Amino acid sequence: MNNKRFSTEDSALLLIDHQVGTIKLARNIDHEEIIKNTRALARTAVETQMPLVLTSSQEDHFQGLLLEDLQKIAPEDYLKRIKRPGVVDAWQYQPFKDAVEKTGKKRLIMAGLTNDVCIVYPAMSALEDGYEVQVVVDAGGSPTTLADETSLRRMEKAGVILTSTNQVMAELAMDWASEKGSRIQRIMYEEILKKYIES
Repeated sequence: MNNKRFSTEDSALLLIDHQVGTIKLARNIDHEEIIKNTRALARTAVETQMPLVLTSSQEDHFQGLLLEDLQKIAPEDYLKRIKRPGVVDAWQYQPFKDAVEKTGKKRLIMAGLTNDVCIVYPAMSALEDGYEVQVVVDAGGSPTTLADETSLRRMEKAGVILTSTNQVMAELAMDWASEKGSRIQRIMYEEILKKYIES
């Protein structure tokens, strides 16, 4: 396994099925936390010019549209989102895979709703195709803690790197005093840390 840290220059961010309906299926983590972590990841990608690929599944069913936060943070990427007709493993839907390949990045940071269905399969599929993959576990969730833990064990056993929002943002920043690091630190404070520091 390559232990070289992921960077904003060599990585792409994939947000899978962060939809108004699918978030209701995440019961092991507070929805507000999922949203703030997803916001932080999306802002990090947009504000550091990392490639961002969004995808949704069956928007005309209960899953609904992507979260409004994503529409506001990344309007261009939202318009280019890959709307899947129902393929569970997003990686097996060729337009999504093509969009990822078009970024030219071989290191992928992924998050999705839910962890036990929507992220586990594309993470493993991308890994099988030679990509390095990190899954941000707290920007997703599952219907039960058992389902979530089982999916995380399965991904990790396959070779997927599991991470958290703060951890991957710190990895991408690497130096809080740098211009990029300062920008990421500000996002982390505004989206995640502010309520802890000011309480």
